Amino acid sequence: MAIVPAGHGWLWLKQALALLGKAPFAWLLVSMTYWILMAVIARLPYIGLAVGSLVMPALAMSFVAMCRELDRGRPLVPALLVAGFRRNLPALVTIGGLYLAATLAIFAASALLDGGALARWMVLGKPPAAPPGEDTEMLWAVAVAFALWIPIQLAFWFAPILAAWRDLPAVKALFFSFFASLRNWRAFVVYAAAAGGVVAVVAALLFNLHRMKEGAALAPTLVFLFLVVAIPAYYASLYASYRDVFPDEAPAT
Repeated sequence: MAIVPAGHGWLWLKQALALLGKAPFAWLLVSMTYWILMAVIARLPYIGLAVGSLVMPALAMSFVAMCRELDRGRPLVPALLVAGFRRNLPALVTIGGLYLAATLAIFAASALLDGGALARWMVLGKPPAAPPGEDTEMLWAVAVAFALWIPIQLAFWFAPILAAWRDLPAVKALFFSFFASLRNWRAFVVYAAAAGGVVAVVAALLFNLHRMKEGAALAPTLVFLFLVVAIPAYYASLYASYRDVFPDEAPAT
């Protein structure tokens, strides 16, 4: 693994947008399909969250495989939609299960502070009775959850790619992902700041539109469009960071 300069975090976003620009309509179709599929999975009674978590790494690898094809100058083909399910699937499912377990553990820790309000909001969609900004217990729960979430993200960032393209078992992929991300923390700080800035600008725009009588009806459509763009952009930046930190050519799938 390589240690890259801090400025490369910004380059990951630029490279991600360049990849999206190579096939914008194909990405739009794929992203909409993804959101429809996740909506169907989420509606599965009792098992929706578990099923979604288990298949997420394989779905992520399908997006990443599309990025690699575009990076190599090849067109996107329908077979790439299932590319993530073709190699080392047991390890990918294991990674998804471990991510679910880690997420539930974080919510369990936050529940000690707010009685489970954050968990109910994030998992069940039940907002707290008081506004989050006015609920001290909720604020502490969010802070603790975020602090615990950071090392989890470091461990899971590269893990699906390392499992699928490097044939690593799940635990070993998580190990290498964590230390590769940790050693490149400067680039990740820049990446997070840049991505967070984009999200903040979009959120401010949507908030102001929602307050306007003419823009309130338009806000849900813009949210949907932002989500449709955000998913492929996220995975394209993941691919860009992987190629930067692990510069050796990945094996063919």
